Amino acid sequence: MPGITREEVAHLARLARLELSREELDHFAGQLDAIIGAVAAVSDVAEEDVPPTSHPLPLTNVMRPDVVRPSLTPEQALDQAPAQEQQRFKVPQILGEEQ
Repeated sequence: MPGITREEVAHLARLARLELSREELDHFAGQLDAIIGAVAAVSDVAEEDVPPTSHPLPLTNVMRPDVVRPSLTPEQALDQAPAQEQQRFKVPQILGEEQ
């Protein structure tokens, strides 16, 4: 497979609206060629009898069971709040008004 050319890198840079110097084009052409080669090597190693996986080890759900426990009442949670409204913390608006 022929390597990625400097012109192809320049084309990709134009599509991404990046301005690259001649040295950067040469540098990135080599890097992109190495990346494409690494992806091709992985594709060559994968056999048809090996199922695709998202993780090399089998995983199970490691989360604890959800158990209802006593917690603060709304009044207790809002007791020290500087401002509250409708049983919620009231905070300063940081974005413009909703349209």
